Amino acid sequence: MTHLVTVRHNFETAHRLPHLPGKCTSLHGHSWWADVTIAAPELPPGGLVVEFGRLKKEFRAWVDEHLDHGAMLGAQDPLLPVLRAHGSKVYEVATWPTVEATAELLAQVAGDILFDLPRAQYAHVSRVHVTETHVNGATWEQTPAEASA
Repeated sequence: MTHLVTVRHNFETAHRLPHLPGKCTSLHGHSWWADVTIAAPELPPGGLVVEFGRLKKEFRAWVDEHLDHGAMLGAQDPLLPVLRAHGSKVYEVATWPTVEATAELLAQVAGDILFDLPRAQYAHVSRVHVTETHVNGATWEQTPAEASA
């Protein structure tokens, strides 16, 4: 049996995908939503998968500090130094800030946060679902075997 808990947060962030054809080559913004799911194979005597309060607080703080009301740009995007030079909040993504890459980024962030929290044994980030619009989203998933590797 697996136990799952999910925290949700929203943020406003611009991005652009100049490596793809179409309208997403232009800088544009979205109202993003992120659902982060933590899984544990069993509950400890205290009955919790992870301490919700700190998970929510720390995950939301990271998102708000790095992404909210800013822009995510690829490391090779020529707009990156221009926006930084003008004092804009910019988060640099190693590849390109697709919704898929954003889900993977937030999975890493959540995993780093989870490491220092009270949690059940073998608790891990199992799923991150990110939507950039009401109709577009991407999901990153990790199996228990992948989490323990």
